[in-house]
Amino acid sequence: MKQRFSWAVKIGDNMVEVFHLLGLFVVGATIAWSAVAEYIGIMEQGHASLGDILLLFIYLELGAMIGVFFRTHRIPVIFLLFIAITAMTRFLAIDVKVMEMQSVIMASGSILILCIAVLVLQYSSNKFSSKDETEA
Repeated sequence: MKQRFSWAVKIGDNMVEVFHLLGLFVVGATIAWSAVAEYIGIMEQGHASLGDILLLFIYLELGAMIGVFFRTHRIPVIFLLFIAITAMTRFLAIDVKVMEMQSVIMASGSILILCIAVLVLQYSSNKFSSKDETEA
């Protein structure tokens, strides 16, 4: 039974791969388009604020995540953590003057927890990954 429909499985696998690549290109192009639009807005202002620079880093991290995902077909969770850390830092940098102390402490604690998660992921990746996974 399996061999009779092996052609259908191959077609299905190819369709999934094409959809996967198309989706990556769409997401990557959208990230690039948004980053360029943001950069043009910064250039029109004549200067960049700390929030603008951190936002550009978020775009850079998103692009790197797409690049790694494109090459390895794995979701790099650590990049999501870096993006979250940068977003929380940007949030603090922009709004710290108008935030209540409790919100500042919660945002800072969130950043600390995310940093600990990065350390745990890095440690476990180095300690428990097979040789094949680290080379990919």
